[in-house]
Amino acid sequence: MIRPATPTDVPVIAKLIRDLAAYERLPHELALDVANLREHLFGSRPFAEVLLAEASGRVVGFALFFHNYSTFRGKPGIYLEDLFVEPDHRGQGHGKALLKALAKLAVERDCDRVQWSVLNWNEPSIQFYKSLGAAPLDEWTVYRLQGEAMRKMATS
Repeated sequence: MIRPATPTDVPVIAKLIRDLAAYERLPHELALDVANLREHLFGSRPFAEVLLAEASGRVVGFALFFHNYSTFRGKPGIYLEDLFVEPDHRGQGHGKALLKALAKLAVERDCDRVQWSVLNWNEPSIQFYKSLGAAPLDEWTVYRLQGEAMRKMATS
């Protein structure tokens, strides 16, 4: 079962985010504040949305996403920031169900695309995404401005 998250789901979303950081070998980069997560998902100005996958009444995966906009296409899109299914629930269709629900939302919201990034070493996920018809954008390189570099830019 796939459903939209509610404010009461914030603790389980935070747990899944921690599990994702461990899986991606990035727990040292995790600076998650649960109160901020709640505000950012369900406050007066939500920045993102979450779909949850449930099995036997228990949350086993999530997709966190937000809207972006394509100036070339002249339409909104959906950016999938994170997709994660607990390891012992993989291979049971939860990831595919989350992506299917996200694609359905994109169509309902008249979006042009659903887009995401995947770590180069994550071959199981790459093969999974390709099996669903997703294609890599090899001609693009992702850039990021954050932390001190972002603060310096903001005050220059």
